Amino acid sequence: MSTETETIETETKVKVKDALDHVRAAAQELHGALSDAAARQGAATKADLEDIAQKTKAVTESLKRSVGAQHQAAKQHLAEAVTHLEATQKHVAEGLKSSGQALQTSIRQAVADARASAQKISEAVAAKRSAESTQTRK
Repeated sequence: MSTETETIETETKVKVKDALDHVRAAAQELHGALSDAAARQGAATKADLEDIAQKTKAVTESLKRSVGAQHQAAKQHLAEAVTHLEATQKHVAEGLKSSGQALQTSIRQAVADARASAQKISEAVAAKRSAESTQTRK
């Protein structure tokens, strides 16, 4: 293998690793924003939810782009994370249309789905690292 090819492969691996780490950080930030909104007990404004809706969409799209470049074990975790993020988007959208107890229920459901998504992304990172360490030892 040529040095140029090795360099390109190394750069690609670094970009993929950075992308997955970025998505994980963004998902954790999203979960924190939703948790903060839920903790305000009714004081979460529609503006908060609109901002969260934008962040959720951005994280979901970024995650979908990252899935293809991952090992098989990581792909499954990331696919599940996308499902949870899409549910988060749904709950936030429902929250934007509601008030009172329905708003709080939507926010709690969104927090749970965002937490589950962040967990699945972390599991994907762990699976990716495990696969890489196995390949390195061979």
